[in-house]
Amino acid sequence: MKKTVTTLADGRELIYYDAAEDTVRDAVDQRPLDPVSTSSEIRRDPLLGDAVAIASHRQARTYHPPADACPLCPTREGRHSEIPDDHYDVAVFENRFPSLAGDSGRCEVVCFTSDHDASFADLTEEQAALVLAAWTDRTAALAALGQVTQVFCFENRGAEIGVTLGHPHGQIYGYPFVTPRTELMLRSAARHREETGSNLFDDVVAREEKDGSRVVLATDHWIAFVPYAAHWPYEVHVYPRRRVPDLRELDEGARTEFPQVYLELLRRFDRIFGPGEPPTPYISAWHQAPFVADGREDFALHLELFTIRRTSGKLKFLAGSESGMSVFINDVPPEAAAERLREVASQ
Repeated sequence: MKKTVTTLADGRELIYYDAAEDTVRDAVDQRPLDPVSTSSEIRRDPLLGDAVAIASHRQARTYHPPADACPLCPTREGRHSEIPDDHYDVAVFENRFPSLAGDSGRCEVVCFTSDHDASFADLTEEQAALVLAAWTDRTAALAALGQVTQVFCFENRGAEIGVTLGHPHGQIYGYPFVTPRTELMLRSAARHREETGSNLFDDVVAREEKDGSRVVLATDHWIAFVPYAAHWPYEVHVYPRRRVPDLRELDEGARTEFPQVYLELLRRFDRIFGPGEPPTPYISAWHQAPFVADGREDFALHLELFTIRRTSGKLKFLAGSESGMSVFINDVPPEAAAERLREVASQ
């Protein structure tokens, strides 16, 4: 992999990740951009103890542009975009409309391919491996920033999720705090360690593998299963068999095998609801340990992949119980979801 670091016209960082070592990236951003102005502020909820990012400048972000005005496509035929070169493998840049900025953290956009009409599931294993390398490199780079406590790599896919740009891309958030969901996991892991003397994540994976009814895919280095208490209609958790706290510590076997496992899962997701159905909307989220936190050594890197579509033409809405009380109600039994995801493997 070759990494090339440059800047955009307004001073934001842009990084190219290329498969070929001899690739030259010297295109200059020709746009007359004003400096980025953000108003991101982190506020603490005194009742719940969690954090809320107030970012009013995001109201002006690009919203569903036509394909010929996509800011994530390469710069071609006189049409300038966020990517000055006329092609790229993987590109990462600072978000012009970040939820977190300055002392409040950092937000980056990850473009998986220059092909506007593709999706992550369309990538080759080599391309997916390059994305994994970019996620890992950015995790390492953000870990070196004093204001970043935890790195979150994720992809929102589909208009139903709220995606405003159709180009295949994801995001990376560098939070200046430990996120509430991670805090819950760390507390559960600490309690489990105190009560049993063993690691919670290891025990969850072992239980799922022993039971087998919710396992979707198992290989030498990874295991994917629908969790026992799945929150979403179709939800898969993907763990490396060797527990590590974050992407930086995956071994070569896990890195080599991940593209095969992940692409297979994404392709199965698109087949859940049968032929003729539109692509399945999903959120794909890497859970990594905070860089400094009690229990970091007990945390297990894993990916959570889920869709809000519960059946053909119907979505799972977060209504009164979910939004008001954080109590999820799932219409699809986890065992049935796992069975369906195994069935579509050969379709």
